[in-house]
Amino acid sequence: MKKLILTALSFCLVTVAIAQTRNKQKVEIETSYGKIVLALYDNTPKHRDNMFKLIKQKFYDSTLFHRVIPNFVIQGGDPDSKHAAAGQALGEGDVGYRVPAEINNSDFHQRGAVGMARDNNPEKASSGCQFYIVVGKTFTDDELDKISTSTGRKFTPMQRNIYKTKGGTPHLDGNYTVFGIVEEGMDVVDKIAAVERDGADRPKEDIRMIKVRIKKKKFLGIF
Repeated sequence: MKKLILTALSFCLVTVAIAQTRNKQKVEIETSYGKIVLALYDNTPKHRDNMFKLIKQKFYDSTLFHRVIPNFVIQGGDPDSKHAAAGQALGEGDVGYRVPAEINNSDFHQRGAVGMARDNNPEKASSGCQFYIVVGKTFTDDELDKISTSTGRKFTPMQRNIYKTKGGTPHLDGNYTVFGIVEEGMDVVDKIAAVERDGADRPKEDIRMIKVRIKKKKFLGIF
């Protein structure tokens, strides 16, 4: 009887965990290449809430992914990009404030990670609006060992395995705040990363965030 009760309890806990994950708020980015859905982390609340605030203001609508680098990242959110002329240098636009760093050991630059861009300020505070999505590449143990020696950041066995199999940009760990991950649409991210670009890594065709919205929560009942 005790075993049966424990089994039932375990099933309930797993079901609740699944329900909680599915019910979290997410962000949907509509682009001309398709939709990208981001899940933002609760342990980086300043970055999460800042993005939600800007989305509610429709700040990101019509901004460009103005910087794309294969095997690295795609970056967007510069307000100057909304009406930028062809070939105009981008990446300096902001909202007049920084977001305090929320760098931690659990959130890392795996493929699909969402991070906030920043300048060289010593506090590693983030841009108030510009973010990036990691495309990345896979790494060997030897390469990860060299990065760890260079940065002083230790990779957990799980992180090391993901960097070797799924990929990412491990050299950015500890220097930029990661605050979410792509839940759907990495194929869209890959397509954007592969477009033709100029010498400043700006796509030669404008790739806009047509509309960015917070996805409505869906109620998942447990019976």
